[in-house]
Amino acid sequence: MKILGAIIAGGKSSRMGQEKALMEFRGRPLIAEVAARLGAQVDALVINANGDATRFQTLGLDVVPDRYETHSPLAGLHAALSCGAEQGFDAVLTVPCDGPFLPLDLAARLKPVLPAIAASQGQAHYLTGLWPSDLAALLDLELKSGLVRVMDWAALAKAREVEWTAASGDPFANLNTPEDFRAASAPK
Repeated sequence: MKILGAIIAGGKSSRMGQEKALMEFRGRPLIAEVAARLGAQVDALVINANGDATRFQTLGLDVVPDRYETHSPLAGLHAALSCGAEQGFDAVLTVPCDGPFLPLDLAARLKPVLPAIAASQGQAHYLTGLWPSDLAALLDLELKSGLVRVMDWAALAKAREVEWTAASGDPFANLNTPEDFRAASAPK
């Protein structure tokens, strides 16, 4: 199975007060940490982001902008799925740009139950999922019909949850606030 990895970085980072993807985390941009963990699990990697793509040029990855103007991460998921379908990938593994602790077995564990989303500590992580590329057409129709919640998309796509347990914290923890970022960046 040929898998495209897509880091969804199209959010406004409103709780952080600045673009969190580019904040320094353990000596490099946060998105670089996510790219390193995801890149080892996929055949190719892209970033979904809007605006000036050159801000990500040091990563050496293609930047795929949203094709819909909406305040939903579904626009990023749609852009990634469309890119995967157009480039001949069987599936697209999507993750948010603010989750630097992604499991290194993410793709391997999601593959058998495609489409699949990650879950941990009783919570589904709807943007962390493995999706067949051919779902791009269905998501396109749903976005045109007004779909906005990723949770609703996961239900429509019949994505199944794959549960992770970890003794040392949530592998899908998102860094959404300055406090989250400071706590995660502190030496252990």
